[in-house]
Amino acid sequence: MKPIAIEYRITPVDAATEIFNLSFDPHTLDLVNAVPDNPPSWTDLDFHQCHHCPLVPSQTPRCPLALRLVDIVRRFKGLSSFDKTLLTVITEERVISQKTTAQRSISSLIGLISATSGCPHTIFFRPMARFHLPLASEAETIYRASSMYMLAQYFRRNTDKTPEFNLQGLKQIYANTGIVNFTIAQRLRAASDTDSAVNAIVLLDMFVKTVPYAIEESLEGMRHLFAPYFEG
Repeated sequence: MKPIAIEYRITPVDAATEIFNLSFDPHTLDLVNAVPDNPPSWTDLDFHQCHHCPLVPSQTPRCPLALRLVDIVRRFKGLSSFDKTLLTVITEERVISQKTTAQRSISSLIGLISATSGCPHTIFFRPMARFHLPLASEAETIYRASSMYMLAQYFRRNTDKTPEFNLQGLKQIYANTGIVNFTIAQRLRAASDTDSAVNAIVLLDMFVKTVPYAIEESLEGMRHLFAPYFEG
């Protein structure tokens, strides 16, 4: 199978378009783009390392997620959070384009990279990365994340593992990801003089922190859509 390709084009007002051609292993969803040579010290694993990180510096010298953000920080160093941008995302199936702020454009890109970077805590979002939806709303994110988690339980049951249908595991995944976002923001504050990349993480983290509390209420609000399944 050929690699999965997703192209991000972020065009600030009065500035050149920045193009990110991302390539993913079709089986593992690993991001296979080359990592930067001589990465900066803020990518060191033990620099603001997450307290729940299972990696050790002797085996993994660099934070896999931070390593993947070096190019973003470098390219958007002069961009502020609320600068206007045109975001265009190109996949094999469709092209999505929208005018939005720099922080929303970068946040969408970072969310995709986070899931596919090799971070042990964000790896659970790879099914969503495979069917990437840029600039997803809170309701769309909750629907997609809950659906992903329930499908995972179906596969767990079919491999003789105990399924969990109360979504507690999904809430824990989001809690762990919140810690990752917090420490990545600390790294980015040390890496950049502007706030666009940092606020992109903060924006992403707002979803991460909101979803666990909103899951049950939001899903209950979608119950009526599934009425045909309750018949018979």
